[in-house]
Amino acid sequence: MKQKKIPMRMCIGCREMKEKRQMLRIVRSPEGEISLDPTGKKAGRGAYICHSRECLGKAIRQHQIERTFECKVADEVHEALQKELDAIDG
Repeated sequence: MKQKKIPMRMCIGCREMKEKRQMLRIVRSPEGEISLDPTGKKAGRGAYICHSRECLGKAIRQHQIERTFECKVADEVHEALQKELDAIDG
């Protein structure tokens, strides 16, 4: 029996490859709104990040979110992403 392939994604913060299920998806909707996607099923362009404040902070400092989504990201969006991450992690 053949092993099922595990989907891997790269964290935009630490640049490490990890299993897709272990990561959080950040999505830019077709309307241009950026948010966390805990289900992984929202429509739009996605980027993945580890479940850690350090990786999100690094992605913000290095402007990786802007590069990935090819648009300017407001500071309010960064703060909202950090609050959403805190709420998910509990």
